[in-house]
Amino acid sequence: MQAYTELAAPSAVTHSLTISLTSATASNLVVAKGSLLQIFTTKAISAEFDAQNQPVQPPKAEPEFDHRAHDDDGLESSFLGGGESMLVRTDRTNNTKLVLVAELPLAGTVIGLAKIKTQHTKSGGEALLLAYKAAKMCLCEWDPKKNTLETLSIHYYEKDELQGAPWEVAFDEYVNFLQADPGSRCAAFQFGSRNIAILPFRQAEEDLEMDDWDEDLDGPRPAKEPTAVANGDSDTLEAAYTPSFVLRLPLLDPSLLHPVHLAFLHEYREPTFGILSSSQERAHSLGQKDHLTYKVFTLDLQQRASTTILSVTDLPRDLYKMIALPAPVGGALLVGENELIHIDQSGKANGVAVNSMARQITSFSLTDQADLNLRLEGCIIEQLYIENGELLLILNDGRLGIVSFRIDGRTVSGISIKMIPVENGGNLIKSRASTASKLGKNTFFIGSETGDSVVLGWSRKMNQEKRRKTRLVDADLGLDVDELDLEDDDDEDDDLYGTESTAAKPAQALNGAGKSGELSFRIHDTLLSIAPIRDLTSGKAAFLPDSEEATLSRGVVSDLQLACAVGRGNSGSLAILNRHIQPKIIGRFEFPEARGFWTMCVKKPVPKSLGGNVTVGNDYETFGQHDKYMIVAKVDLDGYETSDVYALTGAGFETLKETEFDPAAGFTVEAGTMGRQMRVIQVLKSEVRSYDGDLGLTQILPMLDEETGAEPRVISASIADPYLLLIRDDSSVLIAQIDSNNELEEVDKTDTTLQSTKWHAGCLYTDTKGVFQPSIGDKGADTSKIMMFLLSSTGALHVYALPDLSKPVYVAEGLCYIPPYLSADYTLRRGLARENLRELLVADLGDTVSQSPYLILRNQTDDLTIYEPLRYQAEGAESTLSATLTFKKASNAALATSPVEISQDDAVQQPRFVPLRPCTNVNGYSTVFLPGPSPSFILRSSKSIPRVIGLQGLGVRGMSTFHTEGCDRGFIYADDEGIARVTQLPSETNFTELGISVKKVPLDSDVCGIAYHQPTGAYIAGCTANEPFELPRDDDYHKEWAKETLTFAPTMPRGVLKLVSPVSLTVIHDLELESCESIECMKTLQLEVSEETKERRFLLTVGTALSKGEDLPIRGRVHVFDIVTVIPEPGKPETNKRLKAIAREDIPRGGVTAISEIGTQGLMLVAQGQKCMVRGLKEDGSLLPVAFLDMSCHVSSVRELPRTGLCVMADAFKGAWFAGYTEEPYTFKILGKSHGRLPLLVADFLPDGEDLAIVAADSDGDLHILEFNPE
Repeated sequence: MQAYTELAAPSAVTHSLTISLTSATASNLVVAKGSLLQIFTTKAISAEFDAQNQPVQPPKAEPEFDHRAHDDDGLESSFLGGGESMLVRTDRTNNTKLVLVAELPLAGTVIGLAKIKTQHTKSGGEALLLAYKAAKMCLCEWDPKKNTLETLSIHYYEKDELQGAPWEVAFDEYVNFLQADPGSRCAAFQFGSRNIAILPFRQAEEDLEMDDWDEDLDGPRPAKEPTAVANGDSDTLEAAYTPSFVLRLPLLDPSLLHPVHLAFLHEYREPTFGILSSSQERAHSLGQKDHLTYKVFTLDLQQRASTTILSVTDLPRDLYKMIALPAPVGGALLVGENELIHIDQSGKANGVAVNSMARQITSFSLTDQADLNLRLEGCIIEQLYIENGELLLILNDGRLGIVSFRIDGRTVSGISIKMIPVENGGNLIKSRASTASKLGKNTFFIGSETGDSVVLGWSRKMNQEKRRKTRLVDADLGLDVDELDLEDDDDEDDDLYGTESTAAKPAQALNGAGKSGELSFRIHDTLLSIAPIRDLTSGKAAFLPDSEEATLSRGVVSDLQLACAVGRGNSGSLAILNRHIQPKIIGRFEFPEARGFWTMCVKKPVPKSLGGNVTVGNDYETFGQHDKYMIVAKVDLDGYETSDVYALTGAGFETLKETEFDPAAGFTVEAGTMGRQMRVIQVLKSEVRSYDGDLGLTQILPMLDEETGAEPRVISASIADPYLLLIRDDSSVLIAQIDSNNELEEVDKTDTTLQSTKWHAGCLYTDTKGVFQPSIGDKGADTSKIMMFLLSSTGALHVYALPDLSKPVYVAEGLCYIPPYLSADYTLRRGLARENLRELLVADLGDTVSQSPYLILRNQTDDLTIYEPLRYQAEGAESTLSATLTFKKASNAALATSPVEISQDDAVQQPRFVPLRPCTNVNGYSTVFLPGPSPSFILRSSKSIPRVIGLQGLGVRGMSTFHTEGCDRGFIYADDEGIARVTQLPSETNFTELGISVKKVPLDSDVCGIAYHQPTGAYIAGCTANEPFELPRDDDYHKEWAKETLTFAPTMPRGVLKLVSPVSLTVIHDLELESCESIECMKTLQLEVSEETKERRFLLTVGTALSKGEDLPIRGRVHVFDIVTVIPEPGKPETNKRLKAIAREDIPRGGVTAISEIGTQGLMLVAQGQKCMVRGLKEDGSLLPVAFLDMSCHVSSVRELPRTGLCVMADAFKGAWFAGYTEEPYTFKILGKSHGRLPLLVADFLPDGEDLAIVAADSDGDLHILEFNPE
């Protein structure tokens, strides 16, 4: 039995859709990442807080959190450093940020998304239609009560009668796609070779019932009988859809034998779609021109019939996609590899050729823009500003362009394309886009399968010279120049298009002057992607020898890290992955007695010389104010408990003397500030002490029960100004409040339940978001309420709204059973296991874009359960907290590390319980830290769910935030060995979107391989650069090649090796291979370099293939490189390494596709063409073959079980081959093969004791586990 789990969820964006899903007025973005569905909403923040500008002082609307600069991943990258940043000009524009609403794993691969407007949904918004790879559709709606998608219906089409001819392949082998009617009357799902499934949807009565019933003649119309919902609980509502049916395309029209693409058209009363098809096979090798046909059909959903209303023939053969356009353009845009053609509703065609190849493949009349030299394969076209006839064009290399239509009256008379210059953001997209969705009037979401997805925004810009020119050009249009000069308009939407006359819009298309100035693009937000992972290797972080960084980082750097070659094209990168956070160490020192830290920022007391009438301002959350004091709880070797206070310095702290702080008062349980930062509160086990800003003792609140005389000990505490909550060892609680004179007073517990119940844990929470307000209508209240959450010994959750302690505002039984949904009416089912909860905490999680509260539970083994609070008021229900609040359990796959067991005899001190630590700002995150043997941060960004990510190193005894001049928004902690560290989260690293530490190093080229050189710690990336290919002009057999004058040349790859420094993670050496020589595989092998001394050395081995045309045989080559030390560049000590070639072997037949070490003599196994050959490195730089094995087709990977001679080869067509190699004599034999035709891409060993299994992955991404058992 094999078990596995994914390290990271899918990150490649395949489809996206803008939809009003969560409500009728919502603007949601649905993103499909293969088998993962994410639902986002958008939030506009001022661009002055974004990383592309310098940070400035934030507004005072939310003083509880610092809004700071963001990088493209939504992470805070820089903070206010001083007064100079106050001089930066405020930018009036906004940036659109994505905020995650829900993340849903799916049981299938999504191949299409569509939005459907149905009559009734629970949220009042639109429904979502999903299409899956294996001929399946799923209709979903948003459930606002459970905050998730609910399935309404599932439609399967995997039926035998639909399979077609016996020789046709399975449905999932075809390019299936989904299209929806713009009027939501039906959806079409093309699957198989010639099948279209039509799913009709019910419309309003006035739209559906077009009969001739006359109430004057026929009497009153009979009432319609209700139909039960298929997958609902209502008997009064009809299903959103009617039965679907399948159409065979040749039955619609006999010429629809080879469909290419279809789309529903706009501005038709009945569902109408256009089909691009051919009556003969689409093959470029046949040399046939202009055999495609565009036909338009209208559907009769009730009769399940269709009518042909338009047909355009003799279209270019390279058209592959059609895009329906709304008014005023209308019709359909046909996209080809070399041209764009628009066909309007009357069949009139206008086209433009974008390269010189168009003239060779078609005789269709096209406007010539061949000088653009564009390749339209895989391009994305989306509406930019359809009222002006503008579309956004994204090429397969990421370049941006504008497709403009010239409109005369109501007809299109021409098309033109203009590329966006680099200075205007024309190259912001680094790789091929897979999808584009318009988020707002000036923002797009651009999804990619080969790089990071981005939110792209644009605006019109116009300099003074262009404004004067526009005044001259457009003088006859009667426009005032102020109508086009929109630079100073405060409204950003007006910045884009302003009040330009609609009569002038169609007349501007092909003129030299733009619509209203040049378009300028910029990136607003980014979704991280590590797809596709082309290759990976394990490595280790490195530092300069004897450097301070190497000394400070000792003990907090992982032994291994995963280096992946990710992305394609210019988005190619080196991604460094770690399971745990590798902190950046600012200071390191021994502090063995430390058991807890509390840093705080407190205000100085008002001097008496100023008198008592001094009015102090209300803004006590001073932006950028550094921490001043740190209280440390200590336990010495004898177990004596004390507490000390320190003054914080730039990167450390120093002992503070001559204060009224008493170290001998005892062990600090909790500390913080109250009274608007005028009082320092120290909670001890037996009392609470209050100090002023100079640490002068002002009050002592003892733990004494005046009625019984008992002195209960404090076991935990929570501070939320102006309240203090204490949980004591007799299971009682004490609530204190600080008054206007900054004096602590105990609050009377008027509720008998609060006095009599035994409480196990509790916390205070400042509800600034209004999530826990007593009524939903109170969310907009100006004042934040303090909520008290208590966990009883029976496992019930009680919530009080302070200062009212007369009764709880919310009670939910059964929290200890960890239900998926917890509400006030939750009923316990028998047989459920009870969780032994240890701690309860409610805290904000998020970044500077989005924060929301979460309920966090901690059990005895330090495993965490996270609940998200939801507020939903059903129609006609009460708006109270008990009736509207539900806690939804969030996904959390992280398990705590078991502590090292210590026997009672050997234990000097038993491990003490350290509570969860909420942190308001750690490098821009509002987070919670889990101390103990499994130290972890609970992190969440605006684009992710909460993630539990471990901190590298040993267990943590105590932790606190640390914000000083030398450590901006960092933290301090002490580990189990008594080492204290002042640290920060590493910069340019993403933790939240994948749940692991990801640091991407852009290489700006296509990366196909990665290798790690252990002696130097360097990484070597195998990259590809595409170059124009020209035929040899000196060929004796083809004299005509010398006369070739091809202006649009094809491209061929050239391999480039890049040496990456392990210290700075920058490229320090490039080495280009021969032209048309591509890198197929690379690996560092320990090879024998001398036959006499038997010396072995780690060397880089690269396998390549030389392909100079399909009519010439492919040759292979094996390169062997060493990494040598050279003189570094001045000021760059990390540049002291270079690649040096030491061997090369040409393979006359077939490329080298896989390489591995084999045996015990330092030899290599080379997959070359249809052979696997064992070779040894000779001193003269050649590779001597010693054994070989004939293979079938194409060896995609080889692996050896180290030093055994057992190896597995993955064949791209014939599956896995298991072979054995022996030395003296050299033999190479097949031991076993897999059955069937498995298209394997990679295979490796899974040894388990004496058992040997083989794991392989095929071209569909499926894992296969094979076992070798000769008996």
